[in-house]
Amino acid sequence: MCDEPVDAEMSVNDPRGPSVDSRTADRKAKLAERLAHRGCNTRKGAVKVVIPWPDRLHVVEPAPLITVAGRLERKGGREMVGRCPTKQDAHETAEWLVDRFSRLAPGLPVTANVEPGGGQFLVILVAGKR
Repeated sequence: MCDEPVDAEMSVNDPRGPSVDSRTADRKAKLAERLAHRGCNTRKGAVKVVIPWPDRLHVVEPAPLITVAGRLERKGGREMVGRCPTKQDAHETAEWLVDRFSRLAPGLPVTANVEPGGGQFLVILVAGKR
């Protein structure tokens, strides 16, 4: 959740220790579980989880990545996740997203496309096949 590695050998009583996270409270959802820090996983129940976009990326109206991951896992397809002022900004954003999703949803291979639109460049995530 915080994008920091989880040490599975650490005590489960430590806030940085391992905890199982399923990313959803819906028991019927078919989402893979993953390791998360106990502190991050506990805090997630109290506040809505938000994955921050890096300040170095120039993105207009960035999509909430947890929501995007859930939709792409359930439905597949493609989803526009942000608009960038330049093509270079869009490509940097696309690279970051593919890398970030490799950790956020390891069972969901994604690619990112950059498409011109309305004087800006759209960054679109496409769910691959498992």
